[in-house]
Amino acid sequence: MSEQPDLPDAVFKAYDIRGTVPGQLDEGFARRLGLALAAQARAEGVCAMVVGYDGRISSPALAAALRDGLRAGGIDTMDLGLVHTPLVYFAAHLQGSGSGVAVTGSHNPPDYNGFKLMMAGRTLHGEGIQALAAAMRAPQPEAAARGADDSQDLVDTYVRHIAGHIRLARGMRVAIDCGNGVGAVAAARLYRALGCEVDELYCSVDGRFPNHHPDPADPANLQDLIAHVQSSPCELGLAFDGDADRLGVVTKSGQIIWPDRQMILFARDVLRRVPGAPILFDVKCSRHLGRAITEAGGQPVMAQTGHSLIKAKLAETGAPLAGEMSGHIFFKERWFGFDDGLYAGARLLEILSRDPDPSRVLEALPQGISTPELKLPMHEGEPQRFIERLRGEGRFPGAERLVTIDGVRAEYADGFGLARASNTTPVVVLRFEGDTPEALARIQDEFRAAFGALAPGLALPF
Repeated sequence: MSEQPDLPDAVFKAYDIRGTVPGQLDEGFARRLGLALAAQARAEGVCAMVVGYDGRISSPALAAALRDGLRAGGIDTMDLGLVHTPLVYFAAHLQGSGSGVAVTGSHNPPDYNGFKLMMAGRTLHGEGIQALAAAMRAPQPEAAARGADDSQDLVDTYVRHIAGHIRLARGMRVAIDCGNGVGAVAAARLYRALGCEVDELYCSVDGRFPNHHPDPADPANLQDLIAHVQSSPCELGLAFDGDADRLGVVTKSGQIIWPDRQMILFARDVLRRVPGAPILFDVKCSRHLGRAITEAGGQPVMAQTGHSLIKAKLAETGAPLAGEMSGHIFFKERWFGFDDGLYAGARLLEILSRDPDPSRVLEALPQGISTPELKLPMHEGEPQRFIERLRGEGRFPGAERLVTIDGVRAEYADGFGLARASNTTPVVVLRFEGDTPEALARIQDEFRAAFGALAPGLALPF
């Protein structure tokens, strides 16, 4: 047994564990995490866990050390190898324990890595992550009987499972951009199994990300895909982040269909089969999404941002569908309820294949005039304190109502403004939407005045 009190606090995030390699995370850290997870697994009656990893240079070694720690703690491990994060969740469900770890840095720069954690059917986040941190700092005894190690390639099983229940009305030609992320292991194989002709962009796994950053939330990262769709016979383009749990979509004309607009299409489809159901979305999403859910006969439910928090709310409400502005889409209807960019793309193609002009369908989805996510950098700890003050002291005289489940969202007759503290970096995240440019400017002016009253001199990004 040994004590290691000097683990870096900064790596234990709200939704996962993430940091630089080897500065904050190394193989010793991974092994200790494995031991701590093994102790928790034994306490919860879990005897086996699956482990997969992304295409980062550091991932294979971190995954091997993690599995060693799990086995030293008496837990059997299944090595899935190089797979996208949702396939780890898929394998955990197939295995029956609902427990696994994806070693991934998601869309972070190449020198980052991390761990997304699933235990007994739930994603560990918040207090669960902090409990693991405390366990890792305590003495960690090894089990008397070491766990067994096995390996399995489940990519074909995953593809067959999806192709077995998703049916396209016709074959389509699509372009996919994996950004050299690990989604490339399964993406083209999946869409071809659905009957599509697939043009591949950056579909070789390379943890250096030599072409562009694997983050479809940034329009700059979608420009190559847009250019290809416009200059080829492809009907639309799909893009994925570094571990392929998020989806980006572009049309034939080059329009980016952001996730809250994608959700309108998904909600209409799901509600035809599950009428009256609640549909979840995070506070960053457009007002048009809530309206569309109501019009389709569903119950719009606004929730806190964060894929782990959305998953917990999904389990609590029994909703058949949830999504957030970042691109995490969760299907419980016909699927397992976890976020999977490749699966969301398949569901999208199923819907669009019914129409001869998919881009027309996508571009007809309602939208306002909106900003992207704007970020106001602050020192560590300051965003939370500032938002708490804004909740209590902020004045938004033109707003019809304030939603404070995650920051402050001021809703107006013709738009909304949002300010919330990021759970991953020391910034205040802002987003604005208006029915007209004038409405957008007026709402931003009201937020500017509210911020100025609390902290004069802030260099606002709007």
